[in-house]
Amino acid sequence: MCGILAVLGCSDDSQAKRVRVLELSRRQFFILFFFFYFPPLILTLKHRGPDWSGLYQHGDFYLAHQRLAIIDPASGDQPLFNEDKRIVVTVNGEIYNHEQLRKSLPNHKFRTGSDCDVIAHLYEEHGENFVDMLDGMFSFVLLDTRDNSFIVARDAIGITSLYIGWGLDGSVWISSELKGLHDDCEHFEVFPPGHLYSSKNGGLRRWYNPPWFSEAIPSTPYEPLVLRRAFENAVIKRLMTDVPFGVLLSGGLDSSLVAAITARYLAGTKAAKQWGAQLHSFCVGLEGSPDLKAAKEVSDYLGTVHHEFHFTVQDGIDAIEDVIHHIETYDVTTIRASTPMFLMSRKIKSLGVKMVISGEGSDEIFGGYLYFHKAPNKEEFHRETCRKIKALHQYDCLRANKATSAWGVEARVPFLDKEFINVAMSIDPESKMIKPGEGRIEKWILRRAFDDEEHPYLPKHILYRQKEQFSDGVGYSWIDGLKAHAELHVTDKMMLNAEHIFPHNTPTTKEAYYYRTIFERSFPQNSASLTVPGGASVACSTAKAIEWDASWSKNLDPSGRAAVGVHNSAYEDLLPPVANGNLAPTMIDDVPRMVGIPAKELTIQS
Repeated sequence: MCGILAVLGCSDDSQAKRVRVLELSRRQFFILFFFFYFPPLILTLKHRGPDWSGLYQHGDFYLAHQRLAIIDPASGDQPLFNEDKRIVVTVNGEIYNHEQLRKSLPNHKFRTGSDCDVIAHLYEEHGENFVDMLDGMFSFVLLDTRDNSFIVARDAIGITSLYIGWGLDGSVWISSELKGLHDDCEHFEVFPPGHLYSSKNGGLRRWYNPPWFSEAIPSTPYEPLVLRRAFENAVIKRLMTDVPFGVLLSGGLDSSLVAAITARYLAGTKAAKQWGAQLHSFCVGLEGSPDLKAAKEVSDYLGTVHHEFHFTVQDGIDAIEDVIHHIETYDVTTIRASTPMFLMSRKIKSLGVKMVISGEGSDEIFGGYLYFHKAPNKEEFHRETCRKIKALHQYDCLRANKATSAWGVEARVPFLDKEFINVAMSIDPESKMIKPGEGRIEKWILRRAFDDEEHPYLPKHILYRQKEQFSDGVGYSWIDGLKAHAELHVTDKMMLNAEHIFPHNTPTTKEAYYYRTIFERSFPQNSASLTVPGGASVACSTAKAIEWDASWSKNLDPSGRAAVGVHNSAYEDLLPPVANGNLAPTMIDDVPRMVGIPAKELTIQS
């Protein structure tokens, strides 16, 4: 993932400002961009794009870019232009159908081999109505210097992060992260997924309008091979890369299918010719965790070069402040899951890998979270999946994007492919309903689609492994240790005053209070706290789904183990009785401090 920052229509276009911007953009850490009359930004976007920095100025418009080079590393530096350089664009993302789009523009000359080079030319040809032609993940700012108009757009689901802010001088600010805005904008907010901002029209409009968005109940019969082919195509198109890559492998269904398809189709790709046909896989967990065991088994079955990273509870706790700084949230489940992913991404980057393929999005599309067992009917099941997909940019997409970008690694998510979502969300939700009495566990239609007796993708017991949320699968003592740590640092008296200190999204647990105080230190503005979602949740449900089971309102924890009566290791079977729903502080002493085991050395074939 790259990092973009645009300041559009600010009140100062002096050379001194440009010099200052260039000077600060070249620093290695702490500061990305700020203008000489603003207070220093002590935070950075540099981590998102360590390969190159670019800055374009046209009058009082500034487009800046921090590049992570994945496609055409030699010549694809940004900002990018059309032929006469009157249309300028800065982009974060990947356009998987860029070769087909180039062929549709025979009268245009492209300056680079970058996949993002098509955007300026598509605008030149089609005006603002080209965004739906893009197949990929992206956030971009495009400036048309012919009339000083500009557009901003974000991909359909919000895989790439993007924020918009407004300055007192009338300027509009766009940034990949809050860090580019929070000190200099009077107000800022999340730029909504699937939307376009046009300066000509003066506001936002939704460009992504799929049939499922209305939450109408679909009726297409389930066809296993149609679903299988759609997902295989989604994975294959994401093998487009000019740099070393691998797959994140937890050993659960979703990441295992991504790995299996990648391993099956890698040999015939350009990536295999450049870097070798043997796939590299990566997993993280506490010693003895469910994910480590399952991932090793899948790796052995697929023949990947497997890299297993261990962390301790204390390692994770020590990283929490950095995680919140980079992920830019105080949401409990996001922080729990982001921390091991953040630690793993650092290890991955140290091995020379710049891109990974991951399994986010499947649980939202297929109702894979364990609370879906309690869906009362297919209509409620389907509406909940729609709500979950629409909120992904605030949760799993945010985590996958920022936890990897923190170390200059790009994460690609084939389950969130537009075409695949259209196929999966058009299926009659009756087929997705969980019916244990009929042998249909969560995500049964996805499992069945890849249950091939003749040419198996995965071992049966992996294909039908129960859902583990990432924050659980890395080791159950991880969440327990976080709760115990928070218990040591947040007093009962502090909790009594929580609603006065944090009137918006008031933390209701000591763990949530602990994260919120860290977040507020980095992002004290009210606008920042408003970018984070809130509301009750059990096992990652929306607030609406809590109505499915009256007992859930008494056990509001986002862990999958809160799905009492469903999860094989539910809280009622694991935890000792404790007062006020909090773990006793001494429990932290019972968490083992494991010693990490070095992963295999990564060898990239040429």
